Amino acid sequence: MVNFAATVVLCCKDLPSYLTGQYYGNQLLRSADSSALNFGEAQGTNTDKNYINKASISLKELKESRVNLKILSKVDYGKASRRVELLDELEQIIRIIATIIKTKK
Repeated sequence: MVNFAATVVLCCKDLPSYLTGQYYGNQLLRSADSSALNFGEAQGTNTDKNYINKASISLKELKESRVNLKILSKVDYGKASRRVELLDELEQIIRIIATIIKTKK
């Protein structure tokens, strides 16, 4: 998760500096960083209920990041190779977190 969030930071550096690039860059930074931070919080919880809650928030933020990256791909913002790399990694992380949540339930 930390590597994903860090790669998003690098990706956002490549986005255009005008309004739309800033908007989508800010949104992507927030959702990617939030997913990593919430999953980190999940690691420190004392109950399965709290863990599931934090992990579910992380999953929601990851899905938001996925939509944002798909929009960036459609408008061809940033480096295409980095977007593809991020989307591939993101799909793997989403599957892992979803599986963890199902297992905890």
